[in-house]
Order: sequence, then C-alpha cells, then structure tokens
Amino acid sequence: MAVPKKKISGMKRGNRRSADALKANTYVEDKDSGELRRPHHIDLKTGMYRGRQILTPKEA
Repeated sequence: MAVPKKKISGMKRGNRRSADALKANTYVEDKDSGELRRPHHIDLKTGMYRGRQILTPKEA
C-alpha cells in the first residue's frame, strides 16, 4: 500500500489548491464593434488594440 514518505507542508498543499479558486475569464464589450473581447487583448475580428490596427482582420 502506498504511504507518503513525508508530510506535505501547508505551502505545498496551498499551492496545489490555488488553481481551484481561479475565476472565469472576464470579457468587455468593444466600443467600436460591440463584440465581446478580453480586456488588454487584441480583438481578433478587427485586429485593433487601443485604437491602432495591429493585425490584418480575419477573412470570413
């Protein structure tokens, strides 16, 4: 039968369980297109970020 060799410290246990408290991703409505996008991320449909054209827009 498997038995742990040493006690797992509270820090190790807490670090393992820290991912359990992760929240769902947040989205904001884009001012120009009205589409939902992640804050501080490039809008992949338009290719805009902070009012500048960064990428060429995706073709349908």
